[in-house]
Amino acid sequence: MQEKQFPCKQCGAKLKFDPGSKSLKCPYCQAENAIPQAAEDIQELDFRSFLSVAAGKEETSENRTVKCTSCAAELTVDAKIASTECAFCGAPIVSEGGSTKAIKPKALLPFKIAHDEARSSFRKWIGSLWFAPGKLKEYARADSRMNGVYVPYWTYDSDTTSHYTGERGEDYWTTETYTTTENGKTVTKTRSVKKTRWFPVSGVVWNRFDDVLVLASESLPKKYAERLEPWDLKNLVPYGDEYLSGFRAESYQVDLAQGFERAKAIMDDRIRESVRADIGGDHQRIHSVRTRYDKITFKHILLPIWISAYRYANKVYRFLVNARTGEVQGERPWSIIKILLAVLAAAAVVAGAVVVFTQFQ
Repeated sequence: MQEKQFPCKQCGAKLKFDPGSKSLKCPYCQAENAIPQAAEDIQELDFRSFLSVAAGKEETSENRTVKCTSCAAELTVDAKIASTECAFCGAPIVSEGGSTKAIKPKALLPFKIAHDEARSSFRKWIGSLWFAPGKLKEYARADSRMNGVYVPYWTYDSDTTSHYTGERGEDYWTTETYTTTENGKTVTKTRSVKKTRWFPVSGVVWNRFDDVLVLASESLPKKYAERLEPWDLKNLVPYGDEYLSGFRAESYQVDLAQGFERAKAIMDDRIRESVRADIGGDHQRIHSVRTRYDKITFKHILLPIWISAYRYANKVYRFLVNARTGEVQGERPWSIIKILLAVLAAAAVVAGAVVVFTQFQ
């Protein structure tokens, strides 16, 4: 989705959303323009009905998907825009190829952490890294670029019924006789040994899941994006174009059905915990789990992330800041020279200790 633009009511300049507020702020006359607050609740949509019937009726936006040749991120731009810059690393991009239609989001978390605060969190994170290249810290001290991007997510709710088979292990103690040698003689002794009896089991467990969060972007390093959690989803607001002013918003690359398959994998961990608790005993073995998913609903939402990128040794590393909490995560290079120096220093300390010990001996 393209960046939305709104004129200032006082001077006509382009307004930008003011993080942490409910207003658009003019960067020139500092006038604040309040964002109309929607009164309706954020709607959960029925998953199966949407896939079979409602998808064609849902409001969509037309976008063009492009791939950045600098950092390999995939992002979307308005179908009418011929060129732009990558929101993930700032490299110029020429838009080519066909356009696609995407489901518009229903809700979002507005930016709360401002640009300067995000940069401060980023610098502290860089400063805490061991064995980081010196140029990385120089980059953090410089006026490096940070882009505010609304990243697409799905949330899923579901009631689950899981039939399982497995085994329950119950520990018991037994006395074992053994022989050993003491004072050159063979002696017989006894000792207590813990063993486990296994019993076949089967059963059913029920779980209720609310707002299982699935990243719908393929442009970010998934491992680090997930580490930005938790998100304060209770503060979601109905989607409004005004919140996007001054920021970019990425369209999803993981569609609704693919997202639910990923949600199932997340749910599976909790389902298996429930199965183990239901089996009981001292140990559990799970042989099979068959789960039925009922009352599945979903939301398409946008979450705010500050993104910066750093190129080191011909590789792009990305850094992410949760624009609600200030949590920083990211990819990082290692300084081979610093690691080797540390290893040599440690070896020198060990060698010195051996010399001193030998002399005292």
